[in-house]
Amino acid sequence: MQFILYLALIIVFTKAAGHLSVKLGQPSVLGKLIAGILLGPALLGWIQPNDFISHFAEIGVLLLMFIAGLETDLEQLRQNWKAAFAVAIGGIILPFIGGYAIGAVFGMTNAEALFLGLLLCATSVSISVQTLKEMNQLGSKEGTTILGAAVVDDVVVVVMLAVMMSMLGAGDTVSIPMLIGKKLLFFIVVIAVSLWIIPPFMKLISRFKVTESVVSAALIACFSFSYFAEEMGVAGIIGAFAAGIAISQTTFKHQVETKIEPIAYALFVPVFFVSIGLNITIEGIGSQLWFILVLSIIAILTKLFGAGVGARLSGFNNHSSLAIGAGMISRGEVALIIAASGLESGLLLPQYFTSVVMVVIVTTLVTPPMLKVVFPKKTNETMESR
Repeated sequence: MQFILYLALIIVFTKAAGHLSVKLGQPSVLGKLIAGILLGPALLGWIQPNDFISHFAEIGVLLLMFIAGLETDLEQLRQNWKAAFAVAIGGIILPFIGGYAIGAVFGMTNAEALFLGLLLCATSVSISVQTLKEMNQLGSKEGTTILGAAVVDDVVVVVMLAVMMSMLGAGDTVSIPMLIGKKLLFFIVVIAVSLWIIPPFMKLISRFKVTESVVSAALIACFSFSYFAEEMGVAGIIGAFAAGIAISQTTFKHQVETKIEPIAYALFVPVFFVSIGLNITIEGIGSQLWFILVLSIIAILTKLFGAGVGARLSGFNNHSSLAIGAGMISRGEVALIIAASGLESGLLLPQYFTSVVMVVIVTTLVTPPMLKVVFPKKTNETMESR
């Protein structure tokens, strides 16, 4: 019954910390992330990472991105696709150079330095999504561009990872055309299903004489798209995001949104936020403090200015470009997955693994307050603690 206690602790601490964070003028998500650090091995040690936390957290982040898809303005996403592409590429080039340079300075081999550069290319906008949602900016032009850029970033980084591990002999030989083909197939199938299958499917299930049939249909779409994305080598959060967009184009959008949000924010999303903080441990980092500090600064600045330059070249003003760059800083669960792959393949040495995890956590923690500071002010007053 330990998991029951874990859930009670997570809900109490995330809601209290989120409320306190808002009272201090910060997004509630910052308090929730700190709650994870407080509850985890780094401080109190009341909650230990396990499969239960991992599975609940995975559902949480999928629902978070599904809700983001529901609230995305598809027309604005179409209009901003060039800007999203530029932001993603800018947010890959500069971090890759910065990470490689830091690896070389700290005496890593060429292969290890290249992998470190790739690791800094990753972006996870799940934290940015929650922050922008609290600020009522998720549907803004800047918010839509961040979401679009995250999709491009994920595909490019996954391809780069496969190419690198094949070329450096750290994994099985991969057919690059096949790899790219699977990504293209994913988007083709998702678009086709969204246009021609999701609407009649939702109508069909809505006629079932069972409780919450529409919400059940939406969850089926969300988890099916996520599973298919993982099978095609695309992050599951992209599949969930696509499912949200698909359902947003049906007449069931409002009904699904109002029913899914209570499920997500009451239980699953808090577990996701806490799971990030649980990855922090203070064991063995004393000798790596300089590495953590320098890499954290490089990780933040290269993404901020790399993605920001891409936005500026796409026509955004300096303020909006900076806001978009800030929204791309968090490496989140995507970088943690890449780091684990590098550790397994030998491209990331064990003595650097904990330090890299710490850097990923730092980028995740700084994203909410940075967005609060730099995002163009419109309706921030309506921010609430979810």
